[in-house]
Amino acid sequence: MKATGTFLQGVCIVEPDVFRDARGYFFESWNRAVFEREVRPVDFVQDNESMSSYGVVRGLHYQKGRASQGKLVRVVSGRVLDVAVDIRKGSPTFGRYFSMELSSENKLQLFIPRGFAHGFSVLSETAVFQYKCDNPYSPSEEAGIAWDDPDIGIDWKIPAGNIILSEKDMHHPLLKDARDLFDYNTDYYAE
Repeated sequence: MKATGTFLQGVCIVEPDVFRDARGYFFESWNRAVFEREVRPVDFVQDNESMSSYGVVRGLHYQKGRASQGKLVRVVSGRVLDVAVDIRKGSPTFGRYFSMELSSENKLQLFIPRGFAHGFSVLSETAVFQYKCDNPYSPSEEAGIAWDDPDIGIDWKIPAGNIILSEKDMHHPLLKDARDLFDYNTDYYAE
């Protein structure tokens, strides 16, 4: 596994070593020792999976404060545009986003640490999306940013008329109006 940093501090592209032959392929999707050497120490406590249809946008989600989650995300089938947004007040990249295509073909993963909002759009007919989280889901601490915030300006690679949102994702505030954002100088991994 190889990790490559992005311009958003802590957000990393994780590329597994894929071994292919006439039978198919094999790769390690998670190895604690390698991940901690290449990215950071982390204790994943929950695995999630979703299946979505073309045009679905999920996000931009985060959990507040000490309930925040770092996530290692990947696509099992299909293709998505995965997005991380820096919501750490005081960060030199506050309000900027990183996006990349994750697919069952490229087998790339993205690590989004605590302090970032996360979302994705489905670019294929369907997509199965998996993510490991380093904090359990806490409904009382969930929050979000508007998927279409013009100040962030995400191109979801889906025509506007084809975007499908949950009722909840239709009503998140703009980043400038959001509460309970993160502080760039606080270590949300410190116990």
